[in-house]
Amino acid sequence: MNSGNKDSGVKPSNMSIWAFRVGIAFVLAVGIFELGVNVGNGRIPYGKTLDPAGLNEVYSALLRNYDGKLTAGQLLNGAKSGLVQATGDPYTEYFTPAEAKDFNDEVNQSFSGIGVELGPDTSGDIEVIAPIDGSPAAKAGLKPQDIITAINGQTTSGMSIDTAVNEIRGTADTKVTLAVIRSQTQRLSFTITRANITVPSVQSKILSGSIGYMQISTFGDDTSQLALQAAKTFQTNHARGVILDLRDNPGGLVNAAVNVSSLWLPSGDTIMQEKRGNTVVQTYTANGDDPLQGIPTVVLVNGGSASASEITAGALHDDNAARIIGTTTFGKGVVQAIINLSRGAELKVTIASWYRPDGQDINHKGITPDQTVQLTDANTQAGNDTQLNAATIYLSATH
Repeated sequence: MNSGNKDSGVKPSNMSIWAFRVGIAFVLAVGIFELGVNVGNGRIPYGKTLDPAGLNEVYSALLRNYDGKLTAGQLLNGAKSGLVQATGDPYTEYFTPAEAKDFNDEVNQSFSGIGVELGPDTSGDIEVIAPIDGSPAAKAGLKPQDIITAINGQTTSGMSIDTAVNEIRGTADTKVTLAVIRSQTQRLSFTITRANITVPSVQSKILSGSIGYMQISTFGDDTSQLALQAAKTFQTNHARGVILDLRDNPGGLVNAAVNVSSLWLPSGDTIMQEKRGNTVVQTYTANGDDPLQGIPTVVLVNGGSASASEITAGALHDDNAARIIGTTTFGKGVVQAIINLSRGAELKVTIASWYRPDGQDINHKGITPDQTVQLTDANTQAGNDTQLNAATIYLSATH
């Protein structure tokens, strides 16, 4: 994470995906990987006491003897991954150029597809929640509550949402055909050309009772500007309360978290501190652009709220700008820097721990809400957002 090249990492729920991708390189280059680990953790010293020919010897032996296809690139990536894995830190990772692109697309919510949000209906069918404005799905005429019954001729009966999403996504300028039932009676077919899509990280609206609602799905490149626009809209509409929804937000860029927190906090208020050991290496403070200062605010969080989300929630709470409602957050209290390597590869490396304004270390502990409110699957399927309701009731009753 950083105001430039640091980042908070991937979604906690996606960490296994990244581990799997890195694991592919391990299987293909196990000899080089083990050597890399031993060099990285110091069991084999590098430099004057390590004969560089030893690395070349393993490399050459694998190429000559491995019963399968290997490339020089696979072996070298295995060595690099081995060095990184030796840290024992799940947040320190080596990304090949392709993995680096995927990682950055994840942070900025960029993908190739048709631009539609899917979810299960009460019967477990694949339902269109909403097409993204201006997306191929919207232009083709898909509507909320459309039920997708087949994707490219393959039935969606029993298909998970994740599988459906993966089937619909694909390379830009290719086509996907969806069979749809609308209003329980109309049977429609849509052939839609995929495109490169970036989902805005901030959504906002005015709820009844003049309460501003701002949902941030990730802290990306567009977050600061979009959040500022939303805050000014709340201000113009004389919102008497604000709900900041950070549920299932995996984090992102620390400068975005600082800018969002600054919408509520006066200049100079501490947002968080970075430490190496017991030494403070950097203190982040509010930048003075605070259109929401003094407006009663609730921050919604859950177990999917991590890193930059926790920075923001902790700062607003500790500086007396917000009440936290929901369930305990993920607990990621470390900071990564993204280091650009040759040919588009990247190293994501943990460089520090971060602490809340009140001095708490949230790593592996998370942030406990002021008011714990559960949101069950049954609540979600019934359209009953208990956490949002609790926030609305709190703002309406006390302010």
